Amino acid sequence: MQLYLRLLGYARPYIPYMVASVVCMIILSATTSAIAYLVKPAIDEVFLKRDYTMLVVIPILTVIAYLVKGLSDYGQSYLMGAVGNRVVTDLRARLYEHIQRMSLSFFTKTSTGLLMSRIANDVGILQRATSDSLKKILENAFLIIGLSGVALYQNWRMALFCLVLLPVAAFPIKRFGKQTRRYSKKSQERMASISTFLDETISGNQTIKSFCLERFEIERFFKETERLLHVGLNSLKVGAYSTPVMELIGGIIGAVIIYYGGYNVIKGTMTPGEFFSFIAAVAMLYRPVKGLSRENMKVQKGLAAAARVFELLDTVPDVQDKPGAITLPRFSEAIEFRNVSFSYEDRMVLKDVSFTARAGEVVAIVGHSGAGKTTIANLLLRFYDVTEGAICIDGYDIRDVTVRSLRQQIAFVSQETVLFNDTIRNNITYGSLGVPEENIIAAAKAAYAHDFIMALPEGYDTVVGEKGMHLSGGQRQRIAVARALVKNAPILILDEATSALDAHSEQQVQKALERLMVGRTTILIAHRLATVRNADTIIVLQDGEIIERGTHEDLLAQQGVYQRLIEIQSGYVKQPAPPAAHIR
Repeated sequence: MQLYLRLLGYARPYIPYMVASVVCMIILSATTSAIAYLVKPAIDEVFLKRDYTMLVVIPILTVIAYLVKGLSDYGQSYLMGAVGNRVVTDLRARLYEHIQRMSLSFFTKTSTGLLMSRIANDVGILQRATSDSLKKILENAFLIIGLSGVALYQNWRMALFCLVLLPVAAFPIKRFGKQTRRYSKKSQERMASISTFLDETISGNQTIKSFCLERFEIERFFKETERLLHVGLNSLKVGAYSTPVMELIGGIIGAVIIYYGGYNVIKGTMTPGEFFSFIAAVAMLYRPVKGLSRENMKVQKGLAAAARVFELLDTVPDVQDKPGAITLPRFSEAIEFRNVSFSYEDRMVLKDVSFTARAGEVVAIVGHSGAGKTTIANLLLRFYDVTEGAICIDGYDIRDVTVRSLRQQIAFVSQETVLFNDTIRNNITYGSLGVPEENIIAAAKAAYAHDFIMALPEGYDTVVGEKGMHLSGGQRQRIAVARALVKNAPILILDEATSALDAHSEQQVQKALERLMVGRTTILIAHRLATVRNADTIIVLQDGEIIERGTHEDLLAQQGVYQRLIEIQSGYVKQPAPPAAHIR
């Protein structure tokens, strides 16, 4: 019931459509009931009494009834279908909006395939349940009421007799609904698993081919689809035996009614017209009652999908604006990490980290992989909140300002450049809409990207492909630098932006980054230490703690970890080769 009520809440803006649809359903029920009622005068007045006037009137009334029935059927079908589609469209948009507002930790714990399944598959099932099944349930309910009224009018004793038999039909409807909902939930879970599998294997196809594991992955996929098939067959079994069971119950009820009604006609307590009118009403009742059983199973599938959708909607983001959060003023003084510690899933990542980056300074963060360098960038962007301590910008704790105003003042260039399947122009202006063409070109030139862009067939209108696959790694990074230049934020975070590039591409991107850093406060996270020599402050992290800090010359003079890192990368210290792995 809570799921029903929650879904109805999304229908509130479309109440006028629903009211108009209900009116059409009432008219449809009335005309269908009138058609059943017309059987009585057709038999009694025309066939038994041979009334020529009624011979003309009844066919005309029948045509009018069917015309009104058709118009009202069209009206209720379209209006209720429109409500269902609009509700599901709103729900899908709300779901996507909610996902976009979730914290980074949510995406690290939740697979892309599962989210795609929720938005596409679960909401699609919900759409069929709301736009089609809900309409048919209401339609069938009104038909049952109207036809039951005709049956009561013709012979209330027989009608009450039939009502006593209705619980016999209601019991299997309820049982079939429970089974359908259970199997639907399992089916949707299997579909989410398959979506995750497809996302991983299609995006990782290069790795699969390099290890010659195509057959292995094909067999894995077959196993996943077999599991889905097993659930689907069980669900199909429920639907298959529900129809003959309902028909058997309907046949038994029909046989009892024919015997009881025929007995009354023979006794003379009921006219043949009344009997056949009653039979017509009961016969017409069979379709909506059977329809209720069928649509109830679809609704149960929809409710299983709704439960999964609302479960996702009820997930609260780890990072969100606190009540009364203010807009962060334009950055002008300093970024401060004050005794910052951070734990992720009971694992300490940063321990009591403190440093200051003043306006215009470059602070470099170096250290071995896993030391916590990228975590510093993630905390400054407030992808996560600190466990202890505080991060302040111009004295404002970033947890006290709006997330939007914080991130608007930070340009972020990472090692894994994300480009969208759109034009180069739109990728450069992503997040900075309405930028004049001359600014776009100036940013591309400053990022050493203009020349290769103009060499492309369509220049700035060239579509880069999914994840920028039509461009090289160096070209993608230079577009990312141009994007950061267009944003023109006072704070810049560079997270190993050149570590995945070859020497030639790195040289070009490094020159673009140097232009980007001019006049900005920069947090430079680097693996290749040649890029940090000119930093105002270099911080050396190890196991989440700051163990050294100073300028390049200061740290070399200390002859500590930084100097050893320099020697390793320069080739002065030969690292022992790892033992060869023997696989049998």
